[in-house]
Amino acid sequence: MINIKVKKKAGFEDLELPRYMSPGAAGMDILAAIDEEVILQPGEIRFIPSGIYIALPNGYEAQLRPRSGLALRKGLSIVNSPGTVDSDYRGEIGVILVNLGKAPVEISRGMRIAQMVIQEVVIGEWETVEELEQTSRDSGGFGHTGH
Repeated sequence: MINIKVKKKAGFEDLELPRYMSPGAAGMDILAAIDEEVILQPGEIRFIPSGIYIALPNGYEAQLRPRSGLALRKGLSIVNSPGTVDSDYRGEIGVILVNLGKAPVEISRGMRIAQMVIQEVVIGEWETVEELEQTSRDSGGFGHTGH
């Protein structure tokens, strides 16, 4: 478990902080911090603020992911899924929602619109080589395994 510092946006102090909805949940639900209802038309993309600012410890990121129930029932997803919040970002967390469904979707204040998963980050370092070691797959691309 890690400690995450959080600050609420003025005017949205009444909204709950992101929280896990069950003991085994990997993601915390993110709420819509909006004053007025937003209607997301089919195919429309909209930035929805969360009303929170966070400070993650170095070596961690927050991933913003769609909520499966909203995706299944309404076609609501996140354009840049998963969205990444870096440990040095201090701006308001926002979710770029897209309506992939056939009907308008109503987004209201306090609605659970996404989930946030906290992940440890491994920093990669490049090593330039003349050749890469061979594998059984080698350069086979999408659909290479036949499944």
